[in-house]
Formats: sequence, C-alpha cells, structure tokens
Amino acid sequence: MKIFFRLLQFSKPYHHYVPEYITYIFFFIIFGLLNFTLLIPLLDVLFNNQQPLVAAMPHFSFSIDYLKEYFYYNLNGYVKTEGKLGVLIYVCVVLFIFVLLKNLFGYLGQKVLTRMRVNLLGKLRSELFYQYSNQSLAFYHYEKKGDLLSTISNDVVEIENSITTSIQTIFREPFMIIATFIMLFYLSPMLTLFTLLFFPVSGFIISNITRRLRKQSNQNQGMVGVVLNMAEEAISGIRIIKSFNAEKILNEKFAVANNKLSKTLKSILNQRELASPLSEVLGVFVILVIIVYGGWLILEGRSTLTASGFIAYIAFYFQMIQPAKSVANAFAVLQRGLSAGERVLRVIDMPHIVADKKEAISKTEFTNEIVYNNVSFAYKEAPILKGLTTTITKGKTIALVGESGAGKSTFADLIPRFYDVIGGSITIDGIDIRDIKVKDLRSLISIVSQEAILFNDSVLNNITLGSEVIDREKAIEAAKIANAHEFISKLENGYDTETGDRGMRLSGGQKQRLTIARAIYKNAPILILDEATSSLDTESERLVQDAINKMMQNRTSIVIAHRLSTIRHADEIIVLQKGNIIERGNHEQLLAADGMYKKLIEMQEMK
Repeated sequence: MKIFFRLLQFSKPYHHYVPEYITYIFFFIIFGLLNFTLLIPLLDVLFNNQQPLVAAMPHFSFSIDYLKEYFYYNLNGYVKTEGKLGVLIYVCVVLFIFVLLKNLFGYLGQKVLTRMRVNLLGKLRSELFYQYSNQSLAFYHYEKKGDLLSTISNDVVEIENSITTSIQTIFREPFMIIATFIMLFYLSPMLTLFTLLFFPVSGFIISNITRRLRKQSNQNQGMVGVVLNMAEEAISGIRIIKSFNAEKILNEKFAVANNKLSKTLKSILNQRELASPLSEVLGVFVILVIIVYGGWLILEGRSTLTASGFIAYIAFYFQMIQPAKSVANAFAVLQRGLSAGERVLRVIDMPHIVADKKEAISKTEFTNEIVYNNVSFAYKEAPILKGLTTTITKGKTIALVGESGAGKSTFADLIPRFYDVIGGSITIDGIDIRDIKVKDLRSLISIVSQEAILFNDSVLNNITLGSEVIDREKAIEAAKIANAHEFISKLENGYDTETGDRGMRLSGGQKQRLTIARAIYKNAPILILDEATSSLDTESERLVQDAINKMMQNRTSIVIAHRLSTIRHADEIIVLQKGNIIERGNHEQLLAADGMYKKLIEMQEMK
C-alpha cells in the first residue's frame, strides 16, 4: 500500500478534503445505521409485540440508550394519541427522512472525493509531462516512446479507473463495517463474536486473488507499451513499410503481441470479477450460519434477542455484505492501479541528469569564445568523443565534417547541454557551462536541425516558439529574412494557418525555412546548424542556403555539414573521425594537406 499512499500525496493539500469528507461520511454512516434500527419498532408495531413504555422524558446523555429511550418516549406518545396506525406512519416518515439524509451526505461526500480525484490525476499528468519536457536527451535513448505514451495515457487512466474509484470504497466502507459491527455487538455480543471466526478464511482467499492480479497487471501494462510502440513505429514509418511490402510481416508481429496482451487481460478480468461474487457467497454463507446459530440461542433461551431484534440483526449483517463485497472488489481492482502507479512513479522519480546547480549563475550575453577543454563523452560504455580541445571565437563560423558516427552532432549537442560531458569541460567566456543556468545558456543558442520540427499550431506560433510575448511584426521580418514570407502569405490564413501534425501541410523546403525563421526570431548570438539542407531538393536548398547565409551574419556559427560545398567559406573546418579531431584549418589549407577532408570532397564530386 506504500504506492497507494504515495499517489494520494498528489492530492495535497489534504485539508481541502479530509475534514469535510469525515463530517459527511460520519452522518452518512449514522443515518444508514438508524435506517435498520427502525426495523425493530416497525416490526413490533406490525406484530403487536409489547415494547417497554417510556412515560417520562429521559435525561440527556451521549449514549445509544438515551437515543433509544427518547425515541420510545415519542413512540409512546403517538400510541396514546394516534393509535398503532399513527405509530406506523410516524416510523415510516422518520425512516424516509433518515434515508434522504443518508443519501444527501453520501452525495456530498462523493463530491469531495471527486475534487480530490480530479486534483490527483491533474497533478500526475502535469508531473509526467514536466518529466518528459525537462529530461535530457539521454533519457530518450533508454526509454521507449511507446512506454512513455502508455504511461501518460493508459497508466494514468488505469489509476483513475482503479485507485481513485477505490478511494471511496477504501475510505468509507471500512467505517461502515466497523460501525455496523459496533451495532451488532450492542444487539448480541455472543453472536457477533461467533461470526468473527469466518473473517480470516475470507481474507486469505481474497488476498491470494489480489496477489496474482498485481503480478499479471505488471505484465499487462508492459505489453500495452509494446503494442503502442509498434503502432507508433508503423504510423511514423508507413512509407517505408509499404515500399518494402512489409505489411504482412508487421501485421503478424503485431498479432502475436496483441494476442499475448488479450490473454493476460482476459485472465486479469476473470480473476478481478471473481472477487465480488466470491465475497458475496462467503457473506451469505456466514449469514445462514448466523440464522441457525442465533435461532438456536433464542430457542434455547441463551440470548436476550427478541424476534424483531433478531430480524434487525440479520438485516444489519446483510447491510455489511455490500461494503465487505465492495472492499474485496476494490482491493482486486486496486492491484491494476498499483501496477500502473508503480510505473508512473518510476518516471516521476527519475532524476534530471542535466539540471541547474544550486549556485548556478545567470548569463545573458556571449562576448568572447567557446572553449572545449579535453572533452570526452560516451553513451553508456560506447565512447563518442575522446579528449577534444578546440576554441570557437565569437563571430567565427566553424564547420564540422566527417563520416557518419564521427561525433559531429554530439559535438554540437554538448553546448546547449542536451547531454553533459563525462570528461573535461566546455566554457563560454571562461565560465563552465554547467555553472550557468540551463535556461540562460539555451537562450544564447539557436538551432536549426536536419529534421524540420514543427508543431500542430499556427505558422506564427511555430516561428515564435518559446516566446512569452509574441511580436507579430518581428516574426514577419524573420520570415522575410528566411525567404518564407512569400509562401506564408499565400497560405489560406497567412501566419494564422495551422501547419498540421509535424507540419504535414507544408513541403520540406517550406518547413525548413520556417525553422530558420524561428532561429532568426530568437536572435541568439550562437547558431548551430545541423545538416539543415541535406534532405532538400536543389531549388529548396538554394532558398534555404540563402536564408542561412543571411542568418549567419554577425553570429557565431557551428555548422554540421553534409554537403561540403556549403562550408567552403567557413573560418575553420574541423574534421572528426571516431571521436577525434584529425584535421583542422580552412578550405584551402585542408585541400593542400591532402588528407581526409580532400578525400571527402573528391567522393562527393564523383557522385
């Protein structure tokens, strides 16, 4: 139950719910018990049983006896004035009022739990999304996208369907059972003690079911993540799937995973549904034993219970079956929620690898240089960069070239701290970037990547991404510099046109020019270009390259080059191979060196 109470902490502050809920549930239980207590005088009136007459108003005290005597005092008055029919009507009116009040307080208590439930779920989703948006890129190297989507969707829904719906049962029904037991002890201590012998057996049977449910729920949610991951990959790679006629193979793989998920789910549902009827059967069995044993006690004169009292006792016990049944069912349902909660908390508790130090400083300007001091980096145990040392002076353009896997993108990703170095340091103006607040550091950097990432929002909001105040005129000016204003103006709603999912309503060149406009709008002093033209056709590349050249003016630029013709005028070209710098210099110097750079140039010219 540790996970259960940990999840409840997300509904804090408790003072918004607990005092109010306890008040409502107290009156709910009291009026629920009084409903069945009224059965005794009702039966006595119907079957002409003689009740002890209370002729004088009893002295006030906080006790069940006082309430009983006060009721019979009023009942006695009705017998004298209205007759037995009047008494019957009086009891029925009081019974109706108690039922009405019981359900009113039950509804008010449920409203409190609804507020708590909505607050809990909202905070869980917010915490998960915060983790997704604030984790370093290393987090996404080791986590499957399908599992993450399953956690924020299926697991949170499972918590809603099981844990939060079980809160009402767990926090209300046990009190109902305890209060009913107190009343049963009051009516007949001997009979009630006898019934307690059956509870350990019931608890043992139901606990075995819930343990199996917990284990199977973990397996089930793991399979949900697999199925979601396969679906997401199929949707993202549908072009490749069709071009390679891979539909049949993928359908078969999905069918295997889906069948495994279905079998696990069927087993879980069957066992979960077993908890409720099993608890009811056990409850009815106990009642039948009580009827036999209690009847024997009364017939033998070993109990003071009257016939009406015994019927009321049975009615109270029947009333306890439903709460006990609900609790058993809730614990069965709860296991799936606890499994989901375990996965949700695993993500929420993951530490941020890249985070601000307590003593991190603010930095709003870039004035001098970026220095790599013996920088090393690795993903798990695979080394990517090995002891790199270089200086990037303000206003200069540095190009990174090399074969795939040489470490070019990683070299650039370390500057905005998408990852942290594992050896050495990177400094900006002499300050280690780990000593600068992450938000300030990234405010100094604009990035245009190979994949043009757009969000399902308006063109304007994509250009001004991250800006708290949107300057429309500045966005239009940025679009003009990026050679994007012309095509934007021809869109249906201009800058207010929705780009669609991942910018699907735009061409590749249009999307890339929008990302350049976004970088221009940000107006950061450091610019990182990660193969920004490699996937474009010739005409789009010309327009994008022209926009890039405009953007690079008066900025410090780090260019990861795929087409080497675009970096001929770089101030310095760094050639990387297997995480090491093997050559550096300008275009002419590297050609004259007759090394790796020249070979790469010749290979591209031969294509």
